[in-house]
Amino acid sequence: ALCLAAAAAGWIDAVVGGGGLLLLPALLLGLPQVQAVHILGTNKAVSIVGTTGAAVTYLRKAPVDVRMAVRIGLAALAGSMTGAFFAAGISSAVLRPVIMVVLLGVAAFVMLRPAFGRAQQDTTPVTRARIATAIVLVGGGIGFYDGLFGPGTGTFLVLALTAVLHLDLVTASATAKIVNVCTNAGALAMFAYQGVVMWQLAAIMAVFNLAGGTLGARMALRKGSEFVRGVLLVVVFSLVAKLAFDQWTG
Repeated sequence: ALCLAAAAAGWIDAVVGGGGLLLLPALLLGLPQVQAVHILGTNKAVSIVGTTGAAVTYLRKAPVDVRMAVRIGLAALAGSMTGAFFAAGISSAVLRPVIMVVLLGVAAFVMLRPAFGRAQQDTTPVTRARIATAIVLVGGGIGFYDGLFGPGTGTFLVLALTAVLHLDLVTASATAKIVNVCTNAGALAMFAYQGVVMWQLAAIMAVFNLAGGTLGARMALRKGSEFVRGVLLVVVFSLVAKLAFDQWTG
């Protein structure tokens, strides 16, 4: 079940971002006796593989400013390592309500914005101030969130990059994957140093995550991401219901 969740998360993450919205709750539900920090560390070890596969697939066909993406990614790496450092003291009892709030926030955004996922064109020049904002807030801020919690990072990156840098959705998705690889790498390095990664489980799940991520990136390049909206909403609300049930009955 966790391997299937990893494949689905890789696919969703590659198309619209936010694979952690599925993968992290799935790990929490599937391994209820495991400490939250071990769940977070294993989640990073799995997701970095699928994210890297998606990034490579995008780079082959999507127009990406790799230099700018790497600059944002380096800030994100530093932010994610800092977030991962503070994540060690988080318990599952605290993590579940936070994830539920994030899930509901993303669901509300998707429902209220019917145009979410459609390509947009904007010829407004990107200023140095916008690039600096992207590096500090998008890279550092979302990177910190990714290291601390993680779910929804890909979606938040796509939305922020589109708003700040005026990128079309496909280019924003491709850029987000490069940044997301950096955030995952920073957080994973800290979790590995702390010895909280379940490597054997992560290795098996990573194979499925890679397959899902590669397939999702290819489908996004061919079709766009509008077709994922319905699936994403169903998954989000199902996970919110299950997490809420476990939280309140626990």
